[in-house]
Amino acid sequence: MAVTAKMVKELREKTGAGMMDCKKALTETDGEMDKAVEWLREKGISKAQKKADRIAAEGSASIHTDGNAAVLLEVNCETDFVTKNDQFKTLLVELGKHLLSQRPATVEEALEQKLHGEGDTLNDYITTTVAKIGEKISLRRFTIAEKTDADAFGAYIHMGGNIGVLTVLEGSTDEQAAKDVAMHVAAVNPRYVSRDAVSEEEVNKERELLKTQAMSEGKPENIVEKMVEGRLGKYFEEICLLEQSFVKDPDQKVKKFVESKGGKINGFVRYEVGEGMEKREDNFAEEVMSQVKK
Repeated sequence: MAVTAKMVKELREKTGAGMMDCKKALTETDGEMDKAVEWLREKGISKAQKKADRIAAEGSASIHTDGNAAVLLEVNCETDFVTKNDQFKTLLVELGKHLLSQRPATVEEALEQKLHGEGDTLNDYITTTVAKIGEKISLRRFTIAEKTDADAFGAYIHMGGNIGVLTVLEGSTDEQAAKDVAMHVAAVNPRYVSRDAVSEEEVNKERELLKTQAMSEGKPENIVEKMVEGRLGKYFEEICLLEQSFVKDPDQKVKKFVESKGGKINGFVRYEVGEGMEKREDNFAEEVMSQVKK
């Protein structure tokens, strides 16, 4: 039976499922509306769709490696309780494996790919997990890194997944040293690897700010420039990884520590779960009352 736009619209209104899911359900059930509704329920799609507008700013960062490739990803959910769920942990593993094997360029591309190259799409797999767990879950972002046999991955997950850091220690196979650098990045949260990575615009803006501060302190003009350059150096120490005091040994800079291991760091990725997202504010009294009224 041919599936019409009117049928798809009717099924969407009944279930709240997406247009493509409704079309697929009607196709699979030869256009029978009741069976299509049941098909969506069995797949967990209608249940998952009802959760699509909820705020999901909790979750977990996760790192997966396969030889000389590694991926850092962030998956969001509604409450931190879910991150301890075995089904959620399995989801993280499967997503990590998929991203490394299929190498999508974007989240959107990943969601449309077949899970591990076969069967349902990644989006379908997540939808099924949503139906089982009962919370909105979404793949927010990921970064894939590569290295050579002469390098080491620095992989670190902090607080059970609240922060994830991935970097590559180039020219050294010292995995512990690479992880130590990743731990430093997790703790200190630098913005750049080195001062060379800071834009000229940002440097000039900070220089002008420091100059204004020095002038307002009543310092003579002939020493203001020296003060500004000194304070600018402190600014670089605050935001640049290689110029920071190493957390495990504050007497040396990160750059010196890395060099002592015969390697170098050219980049890092740091994910803090939910950063920049609207956070859910729970009012448990209201939530209980809403359940009582049902």
